[in-house]
Amino acid sequence: MLDTSARLLRLLFLLQTRRDWPSADLADRLGVAPRTVRRDIDRLRSLGYPVHSTPGVSGGYRLGRGAELPPLLLDDDEAVAVAVGLRTAANGTVTGIEETSLRALAKLEQVLPAHLRSRVNTLQTHTVRINREGPTVDADVLTRAAAACRDREQLRFDYTDHQGRSAERKAEPHSLVTKGNRWYLVGWDVERAAWRTYRADRIRLRTPNGPRFVPREPPEPDVAAWVQNGLAHEMWPVEGRFLVHAPAARIAGRTAGTVEPDGDDRCVLTLRGDDLHLMAVVVAFLDVDFEVLEPPELRDRLHVLGRRLLSSRI
Repeated sequence: MLDTSARLLRLLFLLQTRRDWPSADLADRLGVAPRTVRRDIDRLRSLGYPVHSTPGVSGGYRLGRGAELPPLLLDDDEAVAVAVGLRTAANGTVTGIEETSLRALAKLEQVLPAHLRSRVNTLQTHTVRINREGPTVDADVLTRAAAACRDREQLRFDYTDHQGRSAERKAEPHSLVTKGNRWYLVGWDVERAAWRTYRADRIRLRTPNGPRFVPREPPEPDVAAWVQNGLAHEMWPVEGRFLVHAPAARIAGRTAGTVEPDGDDRCVLTLRGDDLHLMAVVVAFLDVDFEVLEPPELRDRLHVLGRRLLSSRI
């Protein structure tokens, strides 16, 4: 049987691995009587751990949230994951947490067993990081925005658009989305009555938050995909659609466009870019018959391209 100190650590670890623990299951795992489990729970409470009793026939315990942060118990993989995450955060895209991350990492590495410290150091030694590019985000903006999403509180903030113009916005925040080095806030723009995506590094929050709101259905079930699609339209504003006289399976994978079947031997190809001439070259290189569906200007570009190729000396 474990001694009292070791048993308390084991009990604490078990409480952190599941939301609810029946008293009988804890007693069985620890090899003690349920009465001993109750005494150990009282000892944890005296040390500041908020352990709540759960009602019901089976009865049990749940580790809750307290007013202070008590020590955590991590298994080997969890400890390595936290250490790597802290090192990444120290060089990441969120401003204001670099020093905090380093302090937390120093505390963690101080208590890591030798074999875990070796795993973390090996990973760090043989990892090459490309210097980050672009603006960083204030950690306070992310934490306050996340809290507003959770509490369903309207956000008021000054927002600078891509043309450098700043204006006050009011939004009902839904979620934060991260892509590469960028963070985006998805929310319902109150004044524009539409869903919008805001770059977090361009947000300057005002205090206090606005009123609480009733959550709306997001623009799409997959918010991350919606943001991704919106960014693609922003980066590549020109769209061209073609009816290609070839099976979709033959065209898919040969281009970065979207391919939709239109029968067994035809498909609709959608390309996005910022230049109609380049788009004309791309579809010509597919070496299949096609028709331009839209825009009409694309037909003119293809005619110019064709005449140039015919008049060139080979």
